[in-house]
Amino acid sequence: MIKENAKISMAVIRRLPKYRRYLSELLEKGRERISSKELSELIGFTASQIRQDLNNFGGFGQQGYGYKVEELYKAIGKILGLDHSYNTIIVGAGNLGQAIANYTNFDKAGFIPIGMFDINPKLIGLKIRDIEIMDADLMGDFIKQNKVDIGIICTSKEKAQSVAEVMATNGIKGIWNFAPTDIQAPSDVVVETVHLSESLYTISFLLKHHE
Repeated sequence: MIKENAKISMAVIRRLPKYRRYLSELLEKGRERISSKELSELIGFTASQIRQDLNNFGGFGQQGYGYKVEELYKAIGKILGLDHSYNTIIVGAGNLGQAIANYTNFDKAGFIPIGMFDINPKLIGLKIRDIEIMDADLMGDFIKQNKVDIGIICTSKEKAQSVAEVMATNGIKGIWNFAPTDIQAPSDVVVETVHLSESLYTISFLLKHHE
């Protein structure tokens, strides 16, 4: 669906989920069609930016007619790889790991948690939404036996790199890292790191300098 020889910037990729979220809300309201100008007023991007972003992936919409909301919603979902499901595991069953496991919207989007792991013997054997927390030493075999696609790291920064290495060694190709550190992974493994503190510090800056 990506145009031949097109180089898609990360800025464009990171805007796609936002487009899809707004389109989902429009679908819930029964909206069938929308123009780039109307989308720009909802989302906050310019109409020109929206058209340029979508043109990276082929022709959507017609001049003077706009976009079919459902068609564009499904197309963006396919571009994002949401047309199939992903087996996921969560490593670190503390508050954050449990919160992610309990977030049912991930299931609806096709990210299916099938295992949780921790080193704390007090947590091992407990269940979160019918997902049993297992000993972290069992993680490698579990990944190989269950064809896990994505590993979610919710450990301390000291443990994160070794966890990532076990994931990559046993075949995981996508890592979502919530540990407060950057991790290294082979070139064929995609890593997305979420630094919660950096986001909070950004709010602090904006508050301080807000006029």
